[in-house]
This record gives sequence, structure tokens and C-alpha cells, in this order.
Amino acid sequence: MKKIEAIIRPFKLDEVKEALLEEGVRGLTISEVRGYGRQKGHTETYRGSEYQIEFIPKIKIEVIVDASKVDVVIEAILRTAKTGQVGDGKIFIYDVQDAIRIRTEESGKDAL
Repeated sequence: MKKIEAIIRPFKLDEVKEALLEEGVRGLTISEVRGYGRQKGHTETYRGSEYQIEFIPKIKIEVIVDASKVDVVIEAILRTAKTGQVGDGKIFIYDVQDAIRIRTEESGKDAL
């Protein structure tokens, strides 16, 4: 099993969620996060005054999938989250040793 963690632009969430559902992802977790990458924030103007936004709002999506589905899930995220602009986000892939469904105590792929 693999954990796929994607940091995306907030307005892309619905598009990415729909693409993941089409690929058979049955569950996901999202978090509203803030951070910066290479752009290190940006400057905005409000009522004539400029101020620095250091941490950009993003959405973090976490899904656990069978290793055989990793490529299609990543492709779905790339296809729907990409704008081609700086700040589109990142995807991280981790190994998952086990998963256990608390209600039924099922483990492994059955717990997904």
C-alpha cells in the first residue's frame, strides 16, 4: 500500500476529488494548510499599502491506495491540479506498512 499526499491550489480541490472518485479512490482526507515553496510567498496591495504574504493557502489531500493504483492516481492528480504556473504544488508518495479499519478490525487492502 502507498500513501499519496498532494499539496494543491484550493480552487482545484473539486476537480481533483472528482478525478480520484473516477479512478476508484473510495476515501480521502483533506486539510487546509499554509506554506511556501520556491516563490517564498508574494506581495499584495490593500488600500494602497503593500504587504508580504509569506505563507500561501493550499489544500493537502491524503489518500491510501493499493500499490497497483499509484500511477493512475498520480496521473489523475497531475491532470486536474496542474495550471502550469509556479505554485501548483507537489505530490509525495510514502510506503504504508499496514492499515486497520477500527470498526471491523480488517487489515491490509481489506481495510481500504
